[in-house]
Amino acid sequence: MKIYLLRHGLTIYNTEKRYQGQRDIPLSAEGLAMLRKADFDTDLVYVSPLTRARQTAQVLFPTARQVQVPDLREMCFGSFEGRNYKEMEHDPDYLAWVQANCETTCPDGERKTDFCNRTCAAFSKLVDENLAQGRDLMVIVAHGGTQMSVMERYAVPHKEYYQWCAPNAGGYLLDACDWQTQHILHLIKTVQYTKEESR
Repeated sequence: MKIYLLRHGLTIYNTEKRYQGQRDIPLSAEGLAMLRKADFDTDLVYVSPLTRARQTAQVLFPTARQVQVPDLREMCFGSFEGRNYKEMEHDPDYLAWVQANCETTCPDGERKTDFCNRTCAAFSKLVDENLAQGRDLMVIVAHGGTQMSVMERYAVPHKEYYQWCAPNAGGYLLDACDWQTQHILHLIKTVQYTKEESR
């Protein structure tokens, strides 16, 4: 089975480098205009419930049925959401979090380890279900954090978490041939679904 793991398109929060987390931020007009239909079709696409993921899936796969998977949502950044690093450069909570390599719990938010466990459990369940159904293709449109957690845990060749953050509307094509025996995914290639002139 082949798996596409894709990130949502551009939002105003991306442009302003704000923490989006679980805020339901839609794609920006620029982000929508940049997207192009995917170069393949699928009858089913799994999405985060957040608007930016669902909007992206609608453009990339206009005829596909969307199935919302709540645990594919982005990490909850708590009180950091809606703000960018410039606005928090004197915030002691933010400075402590960054000093800890962003591994500690965000105030009123989620701990990175808990987020990774949540998203990876949801992803693993989907892979198992699709393999059991004999499907040869699985498509997910979610978030940068979702990508990073899944790719760090399961992808080969192995890379660290932050090395797996794809551009907006970009992501990975993976081969699950060894999933059932080794719980690994082989990276086939990176993909990008923005128009050439927008790059």
